[in-house]
Amino acid sequence: MQLHWCWLYMASVLIGLAAAEANDNVDEEEDELLETTEEPESEQTRSFLEVPYQTPVPSGDVFFTETFDDGTLNRWVLSRTMKEDTDEDIAKYDGEWKVEELKENKLSGDLGLVLKSTARHHAISSKLNKPFTFEDKPLIVQYEVNFQDSIDCGGAYMKLLSHSSSLNLEEFHDRTPYTIMFGPDKCGEDYKLHFIFRHKNPIIGDYDEKHAKRPDVDLKKFYTDKKTHLYTLILKPENTFEILIDQTVVSQGSLLDDVIPPLNPPKEIDDPKDKKPKEWDEQVKIPDSDAVKPEDWDEGGPVKIEDPNAVKPEGWLDDESHLIPDSEAHKPSDWNDDMDGEWEAPLVPNPKCKTASGCGEWSPPLIDNPNYKGKWKPPMIENPNYQGIWKPRKIPNPYYFEDLNPFKMATFSAVGLELWSMTPDIYFDNFIICSDKEVADRWASDSWGLKKLAASANEPGMINQLLAAADERPWLWGLYLLTAALPVGLLVLFCWPRKKIEEAEDADFSMSDFLESDENDFELQKDLTKKNQQNLEGATSETQYDKEAEEDERIEQEDEDEEFSQEEEETGDIVDQSSDDEMKEADEGADSGDNLKKSLRKRRVRKD
Repeated sequence: MQLHWCWLYMASVLIGLAAAEANDNVDEEEDELLETTEEPESEQTRSFLEVPYQTPVPSGDVFFTETFDDGTLNRWVLSRTMKEDTDEDIAKYDGEWKVEELKENKLSGDLGLVLKSTARHHAISSKLNKPFTFEDKPLIVQYEVNFQDSIDCGGAYMKLLSHSSSLNLEEFHDRTPYTIMFGPDKCGEDYKLHFIFRHKNPIIGDYDEKHAKRPDVDLKKFYTDKKTHLYTLILKPENTFEILIDQTVVSQGSLLDDVIPPLNPPKEIDDPKDKKPKEWDEQVKIPDSDAVKPEDWDEGGPVKIEDPNAVKPEGWLDDESHLIPDSEAHKPSDWNDDMDGEWEAPLVPNPKCKTASGCGEWSPPLIDNPNYKGKWKPPMIENPNYQGIWKPRKIPNPYYFEDLNPFKMATFSAVGLELWSMTPDIYFDNFIICSDKEVADRWASDSWGLKKLAASANEPGMINQLLAAADERPWLWGLYLLTAALPVGLLVLFCWPRKKIEEAEDADFSMSDFLESDENDFELQKDLTKKNQQNLEGATSETQYDKEAEEDERIEQEDEDEEFSQEEEETGDIVDQSSDDEMKEADEGADSGDNLKKSLRKRRVRKD
């Protein structure tokens, strides 16, 4: 069995080594694909500055794309207006935008839009190739964000601006009507991923903002790892939505059920004119009016009293105070008694009190007064007039409607970024708006996929990561040593030759053999005892019968000849001898049973 464990352990080690080698081979193949004709900047690091990069081109019909790789903002419009309801000093949209490369893991020729200013309002927008109308095709919105300096407080969400003849991108501000707002946002420790759409009330014509439920994942790493992440929103005509980060679904649901506030209003509402009657009794319990204060109830007396059982500790210094004047202090030379008053030495702790059990006048400690009852109050009883919690009556909701197809949102014709941030260098890139998921995936593969590959290749190796982590957390060294020693210990435990103990004595003995032997011996002893009892009973009855027969024949045949009588006596002797033999055999059986018990006890003692 130990040999089997040893082979199993060695096989698992070999499989692990083979997998690691295969992984290394895959890495080498990726390195060959990413090699450039020029020498790397350093032998120890590889840079993706020379990785061939081509601006992605959409593989199908799209409504909007933007890569910023031309280095300009020709198709984008900066807002020239002011933010409403804000101090004039900061209301202006004067935040700076630039087109530049990533700080880390950059690709040669790949540029993006970067928010550069802090504590300023930023607003920039661009027209779509053609307006998007919500009909029978899904909507897919996708773009990249990189918080290059992490993020303290700020947003990186985008707005899809509603189409209208009066839409002026130079007047783009926070109140500009939009159809959808989507993207990351963070302030303090609240990490959000917005998906908000404006829904029109068909009764009154107003728009309400409907917020999708929060994702059930921890979003913190996407804001702090300084990597480029891909954000995707998918709306389907079946009134469903999906939110993805790095092509992984983090939230999904229904436009009808999974939004706050609910899409459709309730059929009934509380009657605002209904008022609670004055005599309505909502008290569940009331004081018992029939209760009487007991005569011996004492409402006075102190809450705390001195402990009568307390005894002053030995060594208590009654004549010493806790603080005494500092004997080493001297009156300052510039002290003016007329101006400053009579000088007194500052007080310091009394050194005698440090070794004593206490100083000053002793008084017993206070304890709760067992006789104190406090002010008497009648006990509470069930209110016989309790009517329950009052609620206004329900009336039909005059503004009730039922929209069963919220996917039919307002047409939008522009995309805009209207942001405030306390952290600069927020990077945006590779916007795409389309209706085909395959087109969006191909676009992501040609753009974000390369950034992901570059970031993965430029990460330090596993050993370097472990060493860096141990430098920050020294206790990890102990964990590393334990992890390294564990395989060695298992190898020694399962593969090292073990000493044979008591090889000469009962080498093939096992607990199952011992138990089986005991059971067989017990059954053998039981059968032998039963057989001996049967033999004893048979021998006794036969002997008794022969003696009675002999006596009867002797009385009836007194006159027979002596020879016949002699033969009869010989027959009786044979029978007696047979009975004696059977009795001796039974005794020997009993002795053998005793001997068997003794031998079993000896075996148990020896094995123990």
